[in-house]
Amino acid sequence: MLFRKNEKRTTSDIGKSAEDKAADYLIKQGFNIIDRNFSAKTGEIDLIALNNLTLVFVEVKFRKSAQFGQPYETVTRNKQQKIIRTAQTYLQKHKKHANKACRFDIISILNNDITWLKHAFE
Repeated sequence: MLFRKNEKRTTSDIGKSAEDKAADYLIKQGFNIIDRNFSAKTGEIDLIALNNLTLVFVEVKFRKSAQFGQPYETVTRNKQQKIIRTAQTYLQKHKKHANKACRFDIISILNNDITWLKHAFE
């Protein structure tokens, strides 16, 4: 279970727990998590992972219920552009990854159910 009932959690705690769950999920799929919460002026990337020779930038979204839609629906075009610009900054700072193939995924967690959207945007 991701959260205990009636347990008071901050938004930061909830986000970290969701990212931990997403990272564990990706590791079980054979990914190597190489960075977490990479931050730049342009934004933040929750998880950065290697899958074979592909560098994967992962946005993690969590919701307790689908009352207001699926978590992945909050990754708007504007948010995608911020993630892409932040990924470009990451590649400039980490030259050893500059020539790797890259992709953008979303891990959407609804309560405790994970939906993994590979190649979610370009």
